[in-house]
Amino acid sequence: MPYLDVNNTTLYYEDEGGGQPLLFLHGWGSSARVWGAQLPEFVTDHRVVTLDWRGCGRSGRPAKHNTIDGVLTDLTGLIGALHLDRPIVVGSSIGATFATELALRSPDLIGGAVAVDGPGYWPAQEMAIGELLDGLRADRARFIAGWVPNWYAPGTSPALIDWTIRQVLDSGTYIDDQFAGFASYDPRPGLPGLRVPIHYIHGELDTSIPVEVARTCAARTPGAGLTVIPGAAHMPQQERPSQFNATLRAALASMQPTAAAV
Repeated sequence: MPYLDVNNTTLYYEDEGGGQPLLFLHGWGSSARVWGAQLPEFVTDHRVVTLDWRGCGRSGRPAKHNTIDGVLTDLTGLIGALHLDRPIVVGSSIGATFATELALRSPDLIGGAVAVDGPGYWPAQEMAIGELLDGLRADRARFIAGWVPNWYAPGTSPALIDWTIRQVLDSGTYIDDQFAGFASYDPRPGLPGLRVPIHYIHGELDTSIPVEVARTCAARTPGAGLTVIPGAAHMPQQERPSQFNATLRAALASMQPTAAAV
């Protein structure tokens, strides 16, 4: 299995295909397995790298650096170690935050970003981060079993929801530290100066990070694209995979001229 030691932890990744590199980043507590419906589609004409970021999936579970900055350091190391040439970073939920922050902080490192149902600015959304952390600490299994179904639209397969719950419960508890950073996170001030192309993809029915977040971020980002996927909630890549794949392919095509010109 492919593992990479970087920033004092061990990261699990998969690397297949050839062409313009894509780096897929999952959301909090899940794993790269959430991109299973995308791999067959995009590995045919892209180099596709999927990653379990620190604390999640098959990667290490270190007690330190479970922050936005810590994961960004991991990602910078991975991009360098794998010799990814200006990858387009596709991130879901908190993964969209990582993708957006890479674009803001390291515009010469990546060729573009796709923010899927993110990036959330939770304080302005009046998200009760303290209550969330209290629930995780009081009864982690029960809280996650009640929370994760809300990530999906009504009518989603119970098997998919149960599978996601198992992934989250299998992740390390130190990833809860990510929420401390989100108590003050807000990408909006930096978006007008973004120097790489970005496209926002959002589920119409998302209640975790409402679609208004994507609309607001897109309006503040020069040249940004925005696509809302009807009938999907927080995980459109799993809920509406065919629509999501078509949307992502169109977004990638729109980025090519700009990415090539940089």
